[in-house]
Amino acid sequence: MLQVKTKISEGGRVAIPAEYFNQLGLEVGDDVIVRLVDGEIRIFTFAQAIQQAQAWVRSFTPLDRSLVDELIRERRQESQHE
Repeated sequence: MLQVKTKISEGGRVAIPAEYFNQLGLEVGDDVIVRLVDGEIRIFTFAQAIQQAQAWVRSFTPLDRSLVDELIRERRQESQHE
């Protein structure tokens, strides 16, 4: 893992090194999520948060089951009853 030394500036700001910034595909003004986990600060994008949530849900769902297909089927059945 690459490590970079940086300083905390006025207002508690920390500069994200350009290499990290670029690897995450960030642009100035983008929103990010900051999480404190086991005494570490973690910064990640919304896309990464979505991927984490999807992986978490997938861990409870059998591989041969599609929650999307089930939801579509349920919605179609509900609309037929209206």
